[in-house]
Amino acid sequence: MRARRRTAPERPEAGVPMADSPEAEAETPAAEAPAAEAPAPDSPEAATPTLVWERPEPRSRPKPSLLSRDRIVRAAVELADAGGLDAVSLREVAAALDTGPVRLYRYLSTEEELLDLMVDAVYGEIIAPEPSAGPASPGGDWRRDLRSHAHRSRVAALRHEWFADLLGGRPHLGPNALADFEASLAALRRAPGFEGIDTVLAAVDAVDAYLVGAVRKEVAEARAERTTGPDEQQWQAAAGPYIGRMLATGRYPTLSEAVVDAAARDADTVFDTGLTYVLDGIAARLSAP
Repeated sequence: MRARRRTAPERPEAGVPMADSPEAEAETPAAEAPAAEAPAPDSPEAATPTLVWERPEPRSRPKPSLLSRDRIVRAAVELADAGGLDAVSLREVAAALDTGPVRLYRYLSTEEELLDLMVDAVYGEIIAPEPSAGPASPGGDWRRDLRSHAHRSRVAALRHEWFADLLGGRPHLGPNALADFEASLAALRRAPGFEGIDTVLAAVDAVDAYLVGAVRKEVAEARAERTTGPDEQQWQAAAGPYIGRMLATGRYPTLSEAVVDAAARDADTVFDTGLTYVLDGIAARLSAP
């Protein structure tokens, strides 16, 4: 599952000096070691922007408070879990860590980098604890591996609902995100029927498209329930009389059959059934002449 970037300001919030400004220098504790020096303007390194995962962390000291990218990300994830992405800013993260916002700019440059790190932390929860032996050899159970990956992704997205807001678009490039994508590709690459990498990518994209849509729908329904108040049963009871009158007109015979005769299914069953249809479709496509 690949995530998209949320647009984030490239500069600190109002009143927060940039890390290399005189105000930031005054606020930086003397006990904290300086960050790594930037490359010379005319050097090859300066020509290519360095991603946050390639930049070394500055050494930190326990006073006034011990910082690390991991602590910053964990604090940001907790804020997002409680209040969504709107609750996350460098100022709020700094307050949660009992430090000043300027110190955070020694560990990351923008709020967009913070979002990238948060997303990669969630991918770390999705990755299987131990690689499956199946995909590494011919005859691996690709359906089992993709199903397991989809269910882990759904669980992580429901645990961190803000993650669903960042799904789709350009893939993220953090080490956990890359490992997650590699695992999906590897589950198919050596399995029978997947003759080339294009076939592998098409199948992974199909599962990914279903996963993103299903998870976003489920998160949207959970948010609607919290926002509007009634749960699904209460909502159905309130809307029931209207739906009954509309179906009684005879203009919606198939919908009427679905409402009256369809079996009730919980969210887990709905997700897994839809996923089964996608996997069956991939298998049928592979066996087609």
